[in-house]
Amino acid sequence: MKYRCLILDHDDTAVKSTPDIHYPSFVEALKVLRPEAEPLSFEDFVSYCFDPGFLGLCKDILKFSDDEQEYQYKIWSSYTKAKSPDFYEGFTELLKEYKNLGGIICVVSHSESKQITRDYMLNCNFTPDLIFGWDLEEHQRKPNPYPVLEIMKRFKLDVQDVLVVDDLKPGLDMARSCNAAFAGAGWSHIIPEIKNYMKKSSDYYFSTVESFKEFILGDGKYDF
Repeated sequence: MKYRCLILDHDDTAVKSTPDIHYPSFVEALKVLRPEAEPLSFEDFVSYCFDPGFLGLCKDILKFSDDEQEYQYKIWSSYTKAKSPDFYEGFTELLKEYKNLGGIICVVSHSESKQITRDYMLNCNFTPDLIFGWDLEEHQRKPNPYPVLEIMKRFKLDVQDVLVVDDLKPGLDMARSCNAAFAGAGWSHIIPEIKNYMKKSSDYYFSTVESFKEFILGDGKYDF
């Protein structure tokens, strides 16, 4: 295998979660926290999560207070506990095959670790080797370099051994901060501006799970 360790995003990279979980929960919270504001469209929500990122949306764009952030978190948490999202078609098989070949699977996500563990157990029958979720301190979450550096330290890996896979800019920024290779997960992209940016900025960009699978489990040649 070209890469010994995959550092995977969760939402909209491994699982289809934003349309059915994250976006509607945020809309519900905004109805209480910002009732006078124009409704936030799905495209706008995804664009803000792309840049400045979800935390930037809450802190810098919407100016949530600590209490408002806590209320939003409670609404979001109720949604994530109630529904386990589906993995993208073919992704579960990819992960199982990669794992059987001796690959290391880590997850760096803005979802909570316990929900990521649940989703993997329900769909893959194993848990990731290491998870860095929203439940960690802010400086330990992406786009900070901490997760990648800690993964390399924990498993005694060199930077050329790892591949960061994410659909949005925070994951790309995290990879760049560590000089790690980055693959854009393009199978969830619906917004042209995001798609174009990620294609231009990524070391690799995959429009389908199948093309990513061929790259990871094949000879590592990139001609997509």
